Amino acid sequence: MSIQHTIESKLADAFAPERLLVLNESAQHAGHAPDITGEGETHMRVRIVAAHFSGMNRITRHRAINDLLKDEFDAGLHALAIEAAAPGEQTRW
Repeated sequence: MSIQHTIESKLADAFAPERLLVLNESAQHAGHAPDITGEGETHMRVRIVAAHFSGMNRITRHRAINDLLKDEFDAGLHALAIEAAAPGEQTRW
C-alpha cells in the first residue's frame, strides 16, 4: 500500500472527515536535499475538514495529524503540509 493511500485511510478512520484530499507534492521538491529526487512519496499535502477539529487551534490540529502519521514519517515521509479545518470554517481550497 502506498504512503499516500495509508495516510488517506488513517485520516478517514481517525477523523471521519467531510472533505479529505491527500496530494503527493514530491516532484515539486526534487533536489532540495541530496536524497530527495522528486520520485516516490516524500512530500505530501493534507487538506481535511472534520468536526473533530472544532474548538482546536491550528497547532493542536497539526499535532493530532502528525501524531497519527508517525509511522509514515518513519517510513520515509519527509514533509507534510497540513490544511485542517472544522466544518463551517473558511478554506482556501
